Amino acid sequence: MTVSSAGRRERKKAATRQAIADAALRLFLERGYDQVSIRDIADAADVSTTTVFKHFPGKEALVFDEDQDREARLVAAVAQRLPGQSVLDALRRHVLDTWIPFETHPQQAEFARLVDSTPELRAYAERMWTRHTEALAAAVADAFGADRDDLACAALARYVLEIPALARGRRDPRAAVETIFDILAHGWRQPATP
Repeated sequence: MTVSSAGRRERKKAATRQAIADAALRLFLERGYDQVSIRDIADAADVSTTTVFKHFPGKEALVFDEDQDREARLVAAVAQRLPGQSVLDALRRHVLDTWIPFETHPQQAEFARLVDSTPELRAYAERMWTRHTEALAAAVADAFGADRDDLACAALARYVLEIPALARGRRDPRAAVETIFDILAHGWRQPATP
């Protein structure tokens, strides 16, 4: 079987992008975000600074290297859900399948400290999630045949995108995700008072 040169090129681009992202994260965790330059990252990945910028629009994007893939997967979770599966159940499954492994990864605590201790990264992360709201809201609206500017669809998208931030650091992240989705599905109930 012959592998097309286009397929080979795409694999090489993906491998280069991954090598750059891996080098950047390793350096950021070792030295701190502000102590690492694009030149340092390029040298560690054995590429030019021009190549770094071909793959990433800026230094912050190196920390969140799966941003574009994440948005595509969110939209696909809605658009390609199983027959009979509700939009909310598809999104619940998606968050459980993608965020829980990230949250329980051995390097997660280091990564969270890096982001939390760097104002630029905290701001970038917030903008990144906000940016996904529009695409996810459009996918939800399409699923229901609603207008793409439907407020209920936008609100649901925004709530779903806030779930990782709300569940982060909880003793049982999976239970926290399930609780929040239950609130979205059934409404908020006042906690029982002792």
